[in-house]
Amino acid sequence: MAKILLEMQNITKIFPGVKALDNVNLQVEEGEIHALVGENGAGKSTLMNVLSGIYPYGTYEGKIIYDGQECKFTNIKDSEALGIVIIHQELALIPYMTIGENMFLGNEQGKSWKIDWAETYGKSDEYLRTVGLKESSRTLIKDIGVGKQQLVEIAKALAKNAKLLILDEPTSSLNENESKDLLDLLLKFKENGLTSIIISHKLNEISYVADKITVIRDGATIETLDKQTDDISEARIIKGMVGREISDRFPKREKNIGEINFEVKDWNAYHPIYSEKKIIDHVSIYARKGEILGICGLQGAGRTEFAMSVFGKSYGEKIKGTIIKDGKEIHLNSVQEAIKNKLAYVTEDRKGNGLILSNSIKFNTTLANLGEVSKNSVINKDKEYAVAVEYKDKLKTKCPTVEQNVGNLSGGNQQKVLLAKWMFADPDILILDEPTRGIDVGAKYEIYCIMNQLATEGKTVIMISSEMPELLGMCDRLYIMNEGRIVGEMQAEEATQESIMARIIQSESE
Repeated sequence: MAKILLEMQNITKIFPGVKALDNVNLQVEEGEIHALVGENGAGKSTLMNVLSGIYPYGTYEGKIIYDGQECKFTNIKDSEALGIVIIHQELALIPYMTIGENMFLGNEQGKSWKIDWAETYGKSDEYLRTVGLKESSRTLIKDIGVGKQQLVEIAKALAKNAKLLILDEPTSSLNENESKDLLDLLLKFKENGLTSIIISHKLNEISYVADKITVIRDGATIETLDKQTDDISEARIIKGMVGREISDRFPKREKNIGEINFEVKDWNAYHPIYSEKKIIDHVSIYARKGEILGICGLQGAGRTEFAMSVFGKSYGEKIKGTIIKDGKEIHLNSVQEAIKNKLAYVTEDRKGNGLILSNSIKFNTTLANLGEVSKNSVINKDKEYAVAVEYKDKLKTKCPTVEQNVGNLSGGNQQKVLLAKWMFADPDILILDEPTRGIDVGAKYEIYCIMNQLATEGKTVIMISSEMPELLGMCDRLYIMNEGRIVGEMQAEEATQESIMARIIQSESE
């Protein structure tokens, strides 16, 4: 029988007004990959923050038994000293420092009064090779992509002599190939004896990589499934997570697609820093009323850059092209002009650019349309509150009150507040950039229902996503982007993942 490396017994954690964890139990064997799944707000990240010392001993009830000893961590340094290393969903790397500097930040090599840079970069290069990165450790973080940054985080963890590696949504920002490479890397580490706990909403990845799966629902342990003896299909995991079977992951809608109401013609844009680098190259698209239009492509294809450059030129330089709305040319030289012309852009970076986390749900909900809740530049607090409550109820946002700070919500509920913010602006054209990134299957379904409702009301929804199944399941028509160009257009019912990839590959040889 395998050795039990970690046991968390009856863990209870209470925040003001909320019991986040209620007698949660978790048992992890040495050398296994153990998945932790549940809906947003179920308590997964909270449990791992307890384990890693982010929530110190005394702020929770219960016991942590690690390697046979009871642990009472007061901070993250205590857990790291025993080889417990957590990698959060939001990467903690400093862009203008080198890979090597980031890797040993807080764990400096050399003597207390002098860093040994030769040792720092030498060790860094070794760990980079271990995770399959060929970059020099002297490369700046800002000069590598998100997928490689994730590998740097893993290399950084290995440099801390990790024995138990915790990964919170490690593939949420990666494309399919990058995700597969990372999961294969975890399997390789498992062969070498490393134990991993992975939190992910991508259930196909969980089924692929996990030996055991512990399901948490509403802050309580529901069950643990064993790959050797139990059914760990996506349908079975979903049933444990939401307490019921979901037979159709993508809700149906009665389609009533109207005339063309939005066109972008011959659109070009250049990189904001590298002014000679063209990032959008003669892109032309159109969309119809009541249509859900998808834009797909690999990471770096230019989808987000295109959307942001259209939305008030909020990204890029030397932007040229024509935008036609309802048959008339419009000029969107600022975000304010875009909003005034009934466009909305729901960013993929909800925490960085979409929401003000330190402010309330109420404040964030009305932020894009303050004119509706104010008079003579004075906000009507009662009206602001009423609007926030209306959208909380409409979108089924889980929160004790709309006065709660958005930063205290789960990812799925933050996404609903971001949607509410732009829905209150009452746009005709709603651009959704990765609208379900990092949220669970139940919250995804609710957001899909909101998209369908908006389309049924005659709104035009443009959806950018790295998850091909949801594009195929939700969209009426698809544009395929690669290297800043539109390389194909397909009706969704005719499209497959294989045909889309074939078009991308074919475009690279043209």
